[in-house]
Amino acid sequence: MSHILVSVAWPYANGPRHIGHVAGFGVPSDVYARYERMKGNDVLMVSGTDEHGTPILVEADAEGVGPQEIADRYNRVIVKDLCDLGLSYDLFTRTTTGNHEKVVQELFRQCRANGYIYEGQQKVAISPSTGRTLPDRYIEGTCPICGADGARGDQCDNCGNELDPDELINPVSKINGETPRFEESKHFFLDLPALAEANLAWLKTRKGWRSNVLNFSLGLFKEVKPRAITRDIDWGIPVPVDGWVDDPNKKLYVWFDAVIGYLSASIEWARRQGDPEAWRKWWNDPKALGYYFMGKDNITFHSQIWPSEILAYNGKGSKGGEPGPYGELNLPEQVVASEFMTMEGKKFSSSRGIVIYVKDILARYPVDAVRYYISIAGPETSDSDFTWAEFVRHNNEELAASWGNLVNRVANLLNKDFGQIPHIEEGWLTEEDRTLLEESRSAFDTVGSLIERQRQKAALGEAMALVSDINKYLSAQEPWKIKEDQDRLATVLHTAAQAVCDANTLLAPFLPHSAQKVYETMGGEGTFSPLPHLEEVQDLDKPGFSYPIITGTYQLGVNVHPWRSEPIKEGALIARPAPIFAKIPKEAVQEELDRFQAQSDERKAKEKARFEAEQTKLKTAENGSEEG
Repeated sequence: MSHILVSVAWPYANGPRHIGHVAGFGVPSDVYARYERMKGNDVLMVSGTDEHGTPILVEADAEGVGPQEIADRYNRVIVKDLCDLGLSYDLFTRTTTGNHEKVVQELFRQCRANGYIYEGQQKVAISPSTGRTLPDRYIEGTCPICGADGARGDQCDNCGNELDPDELINPVSKINGETPRFEESKHFFLDLPALAEANLAWLKTRKGWRSNVLNFSLGLFKEVKPRAITRDIDWGIPVPVDGWVDDPNKKLYVWFDAVIGYLSASIEWARRQGDPEAWRKWWNDPKALGYYFMGKDNITFHSQIWPSEILAYNGKGSKGGEPGPYGELNLPEQVVASEFMTMEGKKFSSSRGIVIYVKDILARYPVDAVRYYISIAGPETSDSDFTWAEFVRHNNEELAASWGNLVNRVANLLNKDFGQIPHIEEGWLTEEDRTLLEESRSAFDTVGSLIERQRQKAALGEAMALVSDINKYLSAQEPWKIKEDQDRLATVLHTAAQAVCDANTLLAPFLPHSAQKVYETMGGEGTFSPLPHLEEVQDLDKPGFSYPIITGTYQLGVNVHPWRSEPIKEGALIARPAPIFAKIPKEAVQEELDRFQAQSDERKAKEKARFEAEQTKLKTAENGSEEG
């Protein structure tokens, strides 16, 4: 048994998550975690909402409320959406916990003690109209590296490189369109150059990474500069240094603290289990493997920033040093980054109404239909496009007509002819029967190998190829025409039932909700495909602070349903089945397109009105200054 850490990117708690988000970090990580558990490995899957930094602060300012209120509100929205999607987190928590603050500050102190964090000066953007520090994420301009418009003050999404606001060409405030001024400010820096050699050496040992992810990661080391890890902001984790810790306007920057969440969430999970040291099995044992799932815009933070923080904590950079109380921490085994998903040919944008929120699509369509489409058509190694026509087609032709209809046909025949899984003798099997059974048995190696190599689309395709072959077998054998030879009828239906159960196991990581239904339809009892649940908890370190977590019990034990063909139970009762998948009316495509257009038009009108209001306020302030 291996210890597998599944670390899932932390969604910002500044709004609901959309399909593009969960196509990158959500469903792929869950498929992998479920597969590893079914193999019998000990999986710890962790994440939470990312609640510090400028996006939360800007949203709070826009609504005239405090940032904690915004974080609390969207934490609950996101937690429910991800739980409804069936993502099997051992712990989905948040970054405003007392536990997270303690862990982040401990890493900061040790990295500084080892010499990899130092004090320096950085230019910060100031709003001329308000005098306040402008969040760098809300400064946009032309990227100085690739020339793309719309680059942010911390990163260019087009080329993926990190930036500083003053590096942008023609920078403007995204909030009101004004040009910021830049002033020097004191900050702490992570000495990335002192860690670059060790970081690069580790990257060059990586095997099995997606080529685009590894090539991009290696390219980050062409020019490495120190990065400021504090900001002039009043929302975040206090800097644990005398003279800084009580400063209300200096906080640790969000990208420094958020990636530490993988460790802090593991520690919180262990504390909640009543075994505070249990997390060490995944973090201190060099044989444990950590897989990190995200969209491609997060590669930098997981192949350079987080590994550098770990190396700095471990004392493995050019300045030496030693680990702190958490011991020597494991570097990631693999960074699994997906490309981007667009919607009907357009980039997802909540502000422009080009969006499908998770809660909205789950309110109208079955959850496994959504998971299936993300898995079979998602942005695994290249950008993909969500279209309603393809969503409906995949559901109707593959889930409903091919898989769902197969399960119902086999269960109906078993119910009608035997009422149970019939007994058969080995000598009754024909070459056709044996061929199908061998195919379903060997599919476990094929599908499993593809999932292990993070080729989930191909893995799902192989599982569905088995479904197609079971349908062909059934059509060729025509059990509904067998009237006199009960042994042959029993053999055909037993063979089909075995293959269906094998296919269901292969599909379970992708379709956990329907997998349980298929299992029960084919005579299974108990929990076959565990699902997560929400739990309201009290913060472990901050009295009076409560929040919801996603958690669950997913390990079913040895030989309950391992990743292999398990003989079906003869005599298991088969009731008359209910349909597991339903076709979506074709009219739904146009209805969704109309809804999408109306939503987009409404958002555009609101955005225009908001921008015009900001411009009016800006001109009023300028006129007042001139008159004074």
